[in-house]
Amino acid sequence: MIAQPATNGHGRDYRSPGPVVIEIEGVTKLYQMGEETVHALRGVNVQVHRNEYLAIMGPSGSGKSTLMNMLGCLDTPTSGKYLFSGKSVSEMDDDELADIRNREIGFVFQTFNLLPRSTSLANVELPLIYAGYGPAERRERASQVLHNVGLGDRMGHKPNELSGGQRQRVAIARALVNNPSIILADEPTGNLDSKTGEEIMQLLEELYVQGNTIIVVTHEEDIARHARRIVRLRDGLIESDLRQS
Repeated sequence: MIAQPATNGHGRDYRSPGPVVIEIEGVTKLYQMGEETVHALRGVNVQVHRNEYLAIMGPSGSGKSTLMNMLGCLDTPTSGKYLFSGKSVSEMDDDELADIRNREIGFVFQTFNLLPRSTSLANVELPLIYAGYGPAERRERASQVLHNVGLGDRMGHKPNELSGGQRQRVAIARALVNNPSIILADEPTGNLDSKTGEEIMQLLEELYVQGNTIIVVTHEEDIARHARRIVRLRDGLIESDLRQS
């Protein structure tokens, strides 16, 4: 059972955020597309605290995907500063970046990104292989997290034997298996019907209540409304950064 959090009287948890875990200051990102220089980010400033539930929104070309890649340590700034837990990402080597991606951040993608010929259990075990766990502990941890997301009876099923919602639950289980502090979800309901999408958002809500930091990248207003704070981007700049009442 999940402990019931304090709410603001409207049934939503509005806990005080913890310390800053991500600090982005004056970040720019330039891409060279042939002879054209694309300014994907134009001096972005944003802080993310532990135990926050944040949505990043913006139309196509706004820079939200670039910012997501930056937050997930999948890309580095052209200029500006990115600190993760107080340490400059630009000064980290490939091993340190890989360790953050594997241990600190759990990724959830719109397209699930599951191995098609592997079972649910094997898909969820994958990050544990990279982290160096032995077979017995991998199986135990992966089994537990699949039970936690309601798929204890689907561990031997392959992705094509699962519904879209079940596949996304496997992807969330994989994101959770290393006990990361941050869940970074890119359009997590984009390939799901509205009812299934709402179930996935409820699962993310439960993870937030349990203490995870949740960052959802979306273009859908109804998905963003689940968050406690919405950052809106336009043309590579932050247009607004508001906490929801």
